[in-house]
Amino acid sequence: MYADVLPPEAFPTGPEALDAATRTWEQSLARPTDARQRVLVALERNRVVGFALTGPATDPDCDPVADGELSEVVLDPDERRQGHGSRLLQAAVDTLRADRFERAVTWLVSSDDALRGFLDGAGWAPDGAHRELDLDGAGTVRVKQVRLHTDLRQ
Repeated sequence: MYADVLPPEAFPTGPEALDAATRTWEQSLARPTDARQRVLVALERNRVVGFALTGPATDPDCDPVADGELSEVVLDPDERRQGHGSRLLQAAVDTLRADRFERAVTWLVSSDDALRGFLDGAGWAPDGAHRELDLDGAGTVRVKQVRLHTDLRQ
């Protein structure tokens, strides 16, 4: 899923890395920091094929009351072009609207043309914000991102 857009160094390996990732996910799912943080799951029969995370936007230039964030949308590459992504994105937008957000933002790796095209087709557009993430804390694995937005009042 990320291997097409992130360098291999961005993926720590080994049991310690897996344990740390597991703990982080367990904590975020069991004890979200905001009641409006949601996890949506796409299923094909009894198999998870994708997920989306929504909640208040956390960027300094965003209003956490009016601006929601699609912080993650991931689909199994083998399940693309079957409608799962569109349904998952629509469910995420519906959830953000139900939580009374007026606008939604999302960050994506600037080289992820597939996700950008998918979101563009669904009405998302760049809002001019860019950032560069330091994935390893040492500055050796850096990823450029662009922020997209959409109006939820429509």
